Amino acid sequence: MEAGGGVGVGAGPNYNPRTVEEVFKDFKGRRAGLIKALTNDVEDFYRQCDPEKENLCLYGFPSEQWEVNLPAEEVPPELPEPALGINFARDGMQEKDWLSLVAVHSDAWLLSVAFYFGARFGFDKADRKRLFNMINEFPTIFEIVSGSVKKQSKTTLVFVKQRDSQVKYSRIAQPKDDDEGLDDDEEDDDEHGDTLCGACGDNYAADEFWICCDICEKWFHGKCVKITPARAEHIKQYKCPSCSNKRARS
Repeated sequence: MEAGGGVGVGAGPNYNPRTVEEVFKDFKGRRAGLIKALTNDVEDFYRQCDPEKENLCLYGFPSEQWEVNLPAEEVPPELPEPALGINFARDGMQEKDWLSLVAVHSDAWLLSVAFYFGARFGFDKADRKRLFNMINEFPTIFEIVSGSVKKQSKTTLVFVKQRDSQVKYSRIAQPKDDDEGLDDDEEDDDEHGDTLCGACGDNYAADEFWICCDICEKWFHGKCVKITPARAEHIKQYKCPSCSNKRARS
């Protein structure tokens, strides 16, 4: 395993976000990679964090990729480093608690990287405030991993009638009808606006297909968990990748 650190995969050798918008884009990419490691790719992440190995760190990259690797050899490092030795605690605590701990440290690392760029390129008070407010619109990785973000109402069950008159259902976020009134639109936005995808962390959008895990009750974009509306019609009980992996290891 090569030493980690540096700017990271997909960033390029001279990658330096200089504006608030560029730093925020960098933040979102790294955040998406870390969320992927701790949710959809959790089985692979768990396997790579072998306690028998040396001190390991979890890196997220602007390209929305993630990597478990050794810390940077360069001192001081080019960027702030993530928490060191995340692998040592893996077998000494419950998996959910361990993942939540990694998530907390990942949140702290994301903020440190974002404001490192801000300090390096001279963001003033207004720029720093704007950057923080943009970041604060997103739930933390900890909130996503621990499931503490607001769950979508279960009243959005869509029943799919089959040709043989039997009724099957999937937990699908219901899109708006074009002829709904303004009041209905606002009510729908109020109900679902805070719903967040358990994989990517983005907000609910009425024109997107969503599906709910029957085990952890988190909602996901269909595209994030590779489930289409047609496939969802034939799923009696949907288990997200994280819950499926947990059952496989138990």
